[in-house]
Amino acid sequence: MFEFLLGGVEIDHDNNIVLLDKEMASMRTGRAFLSQINDNIPRSPSSMEQMATAHKSQNRPLTPDQFDGLVLSMVYSSQQAWHQDGEEHQEAWSEVLLQLANVTVHELRGSYLFSYA
Repeated sequence: MFEFLLGGVEIDHDNNIVLLDKEMASMRTGRAFLSQINDNIPRSPSSMEQMATAHKSQNRPLTPDQFDGLVLSMVYSSQQAWHQDGEEHQEAWSEVLLQLANVTVHELRGSYLFSYA
């Protein structure tokens, strides 16, 4: 996953993530990655907040698929925050990104026994 992200991504006019490295995008693993991120990642700040809240309330480690989804959601929300025209929309996506980053940090630390700030 990180190899694809390091190759660069952007959001197209249909609001889908595309890989900038066309060779990687044409590989079977690249197509599977794009399918995962474009089909399984929430597309609105409110649905991402719901996902973050669900992960926060889970007092056990995330599954590998949940963790991948969390990381990919951060990628998507950072792209959205970067490309929003209005300050209000930028702030909404930035807030979601912060919530997802907090969940990620706590997940990496293994902090399952206390709530998030």
